[in-house]
Amino acid sequence: MHTDSLDKQTKTRLNKLQKRLRREVGQAIEAFNMIEEGDKVMVCLSGGKDSYAMLDILLNLQKSAPIRFELVAVNLDQKQPGFPEEVLPTYLESIGVPFHIVERDTYSIVKEVVPEGKTTCALCSRLRRGTLYGFADEIGANKIALGHHRDDILETFFLNMFYGGKLKSMPPKLVSDDGKNMVIRPLAYAREKDIAEYAELREFPIIPCNLCGSQENLQRQVIKEMLQGWDKSHPGRIETMFRALCNVVPSHLADHQLFDFKGLQLGFPHGIAPDTGSALGPLGDDEETGANGSGVQVMEKIDILSV
Repeated sequence: MHTDSLDKQTKTRLNKLQKRLRREVGQAIEAFNMIEEGDKVMVCLSGGKDSYAMLDILLNLQKSAPIRFELVAVNLDQKQPGFPEEVLPTYLESIGVPFHIVERDTYSIVKEVVPEGKTTCALCSRLRRGTLYGFADEIGANKIALGHHRDDILETFFLNMFYGGKLKSMPPKLVSDDGKNMVIRPLAYAREKDIAEYAELREFPIIPCNLCGSQENLQRQVIKEMLQGWDKSHPGRIETMFRALCNVVPSHLADHQLFDFKGLQLGFPHGIAPDTGSALGPLGDDEETGANGSGVQVMEKIDILSV
């Protein structure tokens, strides 16, 4: 999109949105050390508003960042009927970004395995993730950037709480189960409504998902509508809830595997004897010890990521 064709008011709004998103992405990258010197970041581009905005802001930050890092855009063509194959290559060529189009017929697999009328999102997501992880290894990318934003993180939190019985969400940064891939979510601090407006003003060539995006009555859609309702009736509640995800207090929850309630003792601040170093129980697979082998640094990571 050429900004010269925009009126003054629209230009001003676009500039404000870009500055806000740039600031929020920069803060997320710094807070979680998402991108480091010499990184090769594989930016997963679906053709939706979120991934377009993520690539756009990362390219903007790359120009002025104090470190050098490489960006390569990757789209997974899942062979959905009617998918406009020319849209993404044309766009990426126009902005001069190195890119790859990975062709995998996951659509046929999903349609064959999932019964008619059932949602395809879970299987589709697993197949897509596995393909992208493998391709990152092929091109030597040590970071995989996904376009999930703050609203996605909150929605996932409530989905897990309401339907899965877990206090769990999408962390801004994680390592895959096999330890081979690191995933980052640079839009973790960004609001969906800001991204949607930015994408509209930038006139990104949006490609709708006809496989899962059009399915009705998804659990995630129910949660999304709930959050949107709260946002309208109680302005600021969304911001407060997200801050809560970033300020977890394990000692005031009820997970005895996360916090050593059995080891609490009278006579010490918070019941934690100084020789124990921490009231955390045995470390799980997703936790790490600090450099000295204690659990102190783990508490800091838990406060941030809510593993």
